[in-house]
Amino acid sequence: MHIPDAFIPIWQGGIYWIIALVFIALALKWAKNEMNEEKLPLVAVLAAGIFALQSFNLPVSMGTSGHLVGGALAAIILGSPFAAVFILTMVLIVQAILFGDGGITTLGVNIINMGVIGGFVGFYTFKGLKGVTKSMPIAAFVAAWLACVIPACACAVEMFFAGTFPLTEGLLAMGIYHAIIGVIEGVVTVAAIYLITTARPDLVDLGVKTVTGR
Repeated sequence: MHIPDAFIPIWQGGIYWIIALVFIALALKWAKNEMNEEKLPLVAVLAAGIFALQSFNLPVSMGTSGHLVGGALAAIILGSPFAAVFILTMVLIVQAILFGDGGITTLGVNIINMGVIGGFVGFYTFKGLKGVTKSMPIAAFVAAWLACVIPACACAVEMFFAGTFPLTEGLLAMGIYHAIIGVIEGVVTVAAIYLITTARPDLVDLGVKTVTGR
C-alpha cells in the first residue's frame, strides 16, 4: 500500500501533503495533551509493532504491495484516531527515508491512507460496533478489517486519478488482496488489544473517549 515516488504526479502529491499536514498538526496537538510518561512506552511499542507488521509485504499486481496497516490498533488502544495519525506518520517517515518503502513526494498520500483513513475508520467503526454488540473482539475485528480494506481501495482510486492504473482493475487487485490481509489484521488487532488490556488495563480506554484534536 506504500505508494512510491513517480506513481503520482508531483502536483497531486503536493495536494495530499497539504491535507496530511493538517491532520499531522492535529495529531501533534493530541500528543501534546495526551502523551505522558506512562503512555510514552505504549506509543513506542505500538510504533515498533506496526513498523514490524508493515514489513511483511505481499506483492500486488501493477507494481504496488499489500500488508497489514495498524491504524485501527493504534486508534483503539490510545482512544483517538489522531493517535493513529501520530504513530503512522512516524512509522511512514522512517520507512520512506531510511528504507525506501514509499516515496517522499507521496508520503502525504501514504499518511492519509494509512494514518488518517485507517485511524478514523478503525476508531469510529470500533466505537459504533462496541456500543451495539458490547463485544470487544467483534468490534475490533471488523474495525481492523475495514481499516485495512478501505485505505487500500482509496489507494486504488488515487492511482486511477494519477493515471497509474485503471480504476476497476486497481480496486479488484487492492480490494481482494486486502480483504484477505484484513482478516489477519483483525485477528492480530484483537489479540494485541487483549494482551495490552490484560497487562496494563490502566493505560487503555476501550470505552472510547470523545475525540478532539486539541
